[in-house]
Amino acid sequence: MSLTIWCNAQFLAADTQLLIEGTKQHRLVFAKTASPLVLVAGQSDPDMAAADIAFGQPDAAQCLALPRLRWVEVTSAGYTRYDTPEFQEAFRARGAIFSNVSQVFADSCAQHVLAMMLALGRQLLPSYRDQLGDRSWHYTERRYDSRLLTGQTVVMLGFGAIGRRLADLLAPFGMTLIAVRRQTRSERGVRIIPEENVSSALAAADHVVNILPDNPSTRNYVNARRIACCKPGARFYNVGRGSTVDERALLEALRSGRIGDAYLDVFETEPLPTDSPFWSLPNCYITPHTAGGRHDQDTAIVQHFLRNLAAFRRGEPMVDRVV
Repeated sequence: MSLTIWCNAQFLAADTQLLIEGTKQHRLVFAKTASPLVLVAGQSDPDMAAADIAFGQPDAAQCLALPRLRWVEVTSAGYTRYDTPEFQEAFRARGAIFSNVSQVFADSCAQHVLAMMLALGRQLLPSYRDQLGDRSWHYTERRYDSRLLTGQTVVMLGFGAIGRRLADLLAPFGMTLIAVRRQTRSERGVRIIPEENVSSALAAADHVVNILPDNPSTRNYVNARRIACCKPGARFYNVGRGSTVDERALLEALRSGRIGDAYLDVFETEPLPTDSPFWSLPNCYITPHTAGGRHDQDTAIVQHFLRNLAAFRRGEPMVDRVV
């Protein structure tokens, strides 16, 4: 069965060739305008009208307008543009499939959070700051400010592919792992709680990890009211979306010490403006939306698509299927 595959993703040359080779039994059409950044919506493209499959960041409205389209795979873990009742109900009604590439970024995001937990706990960042500054020898302060992860409590806001991988990485530390999720089915090694129990969970948390996607129900989810529920001095990590955090409330909590430290990879406005107060807070650590980064990212995305393409042709279960 030969399929027409439309793609507007921009990959490294070797990975574009990998895609071409992996789809040579089919007709592969590249969009007239590539989408180099997954955070930017792709443009409508007349060539997609003939496609059975769309791969990249297709225009959501055009996907709905093309009944021939049988499967869409986006090149990102997030899928805000497609996370609407209109889009998902329309795809279900016509038996179409929608998938993302969460598994590509799950390990890197989880390792990123673990790295920051260890760096903060072992006082690596303050020590490095000393090395770059006056090179003072804060022996007593650094030694007695160091903390073990062992036995601490982690609350994850959201629990998908990243949360599951983070739970695997944290398991050897003997931590108490709690996750807030709409579907409260059981998970190995993690206590899943409904949203109405989040306040009491935050009060017990040494670490609050935000992995929430951007949608109408999650915007400003981490607000002043929920921050006030946190244990004083708790550490906050955001590898979800910037829109899920009330940044003014977080700034106040960092300044007051209600939140002891924050590691932030995502913000409401990106790039983060140079005059943002987050840059100068001594207990705030920033990376430029790189938690999901990995040197072989393009290769992994193409391989993910090709594996799903084989499963799609055989009518078998597909990885990271959303609809």
